[in-house]
Amino acid sequence: MKNILHLLLTFSVVLNLSCSKDSASRSDVAGSGTGGSLARFAIVGNYMYIVDYSDLKVLNIMDPSNPVLKNTTPVGFEIETIYPFKDKLFIGSTSVVHIFSVTDPEHPQKLSTAISPEVLRRCDPVVAKDSVAYATLRTNGTCGGTQSILAAYDIKDITNPVQKSTFPVTEPYGLGYADSALYVCDKSGLLVFDIRNGYYPNLVKTLSDGPYIDVIPYNDILICWVKNGLALYNIRDRFKPEIITKIQ
Repeated sequence: MKNILHLLLTFSVVLNLSCSKDSASRSDVAGSGTGGSLARFAIVGNYMYIVDYSDLKVLNIMDPSNPVLKNTTPVGFEIETIYPFKDKLFIGSTSVVHIFSVTDPEHPQKLSTAISPEVLRRCDPVVAKDSVAYATLRTNGTCGGTQSILAAYDIKDITNPVQKSTFPVTEPYGLGYADSALYVCDKSGLLVFDIRNGYYPNLVKTLSDGPYIDVIPYNDILICWVKNGLALYNIRDRFKPEIITKIQ
């Protein structure tokens, strides 16, 4: 029960401080590995990284009561999301995914940019696993364009990410993974992909009760931000989420 309460508290913070990606003002939360893919800030060690419309800000939070701004690095335009992975930051915009190194935590260095040639303008939540990065590219509404996809990038050479495959989706939002399962939020429902063949996700299940907005896999529980609240799923079987409860 304590673990469930911790999960609900973590995700309620995300909900209280965030709004949809299409709104003019957003402030989502990412914790140390437990944030969602729509987050606008992330914690890595003693540092917090925050993105706004165009910049990446670095704060030293060794003393949480007295955070200190250490650096501001220009990233680009229309920055939307940030996802930490090892000593890298994956920063999504409406046009590309920027990849930064935080080996020197106070001075992020840009390594490369991942581009999907099929879509000229889109919204880019992104997560990374091993040598693969996954991004949902939504092209409707304020994002423009006509095609929405899930894209998989080869990031073995982090300075030269290469798109390996795409999968057509309806209207995707956030995403997250647990072991070999990738969970993609879509207007139509929750899409479950088998990513054992990492660069080529295979759709194995769809929960057709959308829309889903973002997910946080946490041990054997999948915390889902849905239209009217939260849904918790048991994912002991990673490819067969079973509903635990819905909170509205």
